[in-house]
Amino acid sequence: MKIVILGGTGLIGQALTESYLRDGHRVIIVSRRPNAAAPRGAMLAQWDGRYANGWGATVNGADAVINLAGENLSAGRWTEQQKRAIRDSRVNAGHAIVQAIQEAADKPRVLLQISGVGAYGTSEAATFDETAPFGSDFLADVSHAWEDSTLTVERMGVRRVIARSGVVLSLKSGALPRMLLPFKLFAGGPLGSGRQWLSWVHIEDEVRALRFLVENENARGVYNISGQPIKNGQLAKTIGKQMRRPSFFPVPAIMLRLLLGEMSVMVLEGQNVTNEKIIRLGFSFQYPTAEIALADLLSAPGGKEV
Repeated sequence: MKIVILGGTGLIGQALTESYLRDGHRVIIVSRRPNAAAPRGAMLAQWDGRYANGWGATVNGADAVINLAGENLSAGRWTEQQKRAIRDSRVNAGHAIVQAIQEAADKPRVLLQISGVGAYGTSEAATFDETAPFGSDFLADVSHAWEDSTLTVERMGVRRVIARSGVVLSLKSGALPRMLLPFKLFAGGPLGSGRQWLSWVHIEDEVRALRFLVENENARGVYNISGQPIKNGQLAKTIGKQMRRPSFFPVPAIMLRLLLGEMSVMVLEGQNVTNEKIIRLGFSFQYPTAEIALADLLSAPGGKEV
């Protein structure tokens, strides 16, 4: 297959690209960074972050276009300028993809649009499936705009799938290395109340799920990609157990709000999402619980000890 990936140099993009390349597929990564490090064997096409000019022709004849592009949510405090960059980078990527597909004589069979479980807003009590409405906070607003940015490809006859991903767990980058740092220093523990939910997914299941949605012709619309959600306090205990470190040093919510500002919502609040829809379609998680996922990521026998 010919696969075009926007945002293919990030954590998910690199793992997904490597998976496709191992199976002999052709991958073209579209990146805003001219000197981006792409997995060996992938082609790299540069773009300006706004339009399809210069790379749009790559989608002609593609089997799939995968949109992972967007400013890193945790790249810095959420100033008004940073919030605009987060939103605009996602919306611009979506609009550029629509432009490229519109101009393609041989349109791709499927567009996979990444999004996040932050689309639902936050709650300690509610459980969210794919029919739940969008929340009312910043992350929900960004997710809504991100998903809508590619909506019009459906009118062009292109199958569109939206993958609302939980926090991706990998030791290479992302949230997990930051989570582990206090435990390395023997100062790990719950964040804030510890009652907030974390919907998460092992990097290997993330890649497998994205490929499953691309390749399954019956996949359409929104799918949550998450293992079994876990509360932050229980997550701290699980990490402490796996690392043989203390897990009872709480980090006060007020301290995190002072350090992170509005971005603290990412660690102090969360959502409990279900993954039943993608399971009904035939997908099976290799790492369904945080205990299993962390045991794999942190275990010495797997060569992954921290």
